[in-house]
Amino acid sequence: MSNPERARMEQELQLAIQRSTMWTVLLHHTTASKAGMNVTDAQCINALTLDGPQTPGQLAQLLGVTTGGAITAVIDRLEKAGYVRRTRDPDDRRRVIIELVPENAGRFARYFEPIGRAFGEKLSSYSDDELTFLVGYVADNNAMMPRVIDEVRRMP
Repeated sequence: MSNPERARMEQELQLAIQRSTMWTVLLHHTTASKAGMNVTDAQCINALTLDGPQTPGQLAQLLGVTTGGAITAVIDRLEKAGYVRRTRDPDDRRRVIIELVPENAGRFARYFEPIGRAFGEKLSSYSDDELTFLVGYVADNNAMMPRVIDEVRRMP
């Protein structure tokens, strides 16, 4: 592939990923709204689903909110709605752990069933080699994002 052709393809890929990100953000706004919550609360549920129980400080860092009032308000809203519960850390009783209430988290997860179904249908058309490539690409992208988010947060 020539340099101009590669540059064109890289630009095309970058724009496609930008559009995909836009659709993902809009999906998350839509699912949060359907569930009667804001996007930060929804991403807190997502984080607990993906990574399991966490401290309020860990959640605050991930979500980019303050460790005082902001994360407490998120947890309070989610606890009141029945999505999470506070438990004591068995190793340090002074520390609180936030965990999902699995039977209630399913109420929110159901809004992702259409994308899961569509995604599964699309993946079924890919070969094993294509899936292997995609898994590697997404894993590499996910590994890079915390660094990128941190860099953006530090920008003036």
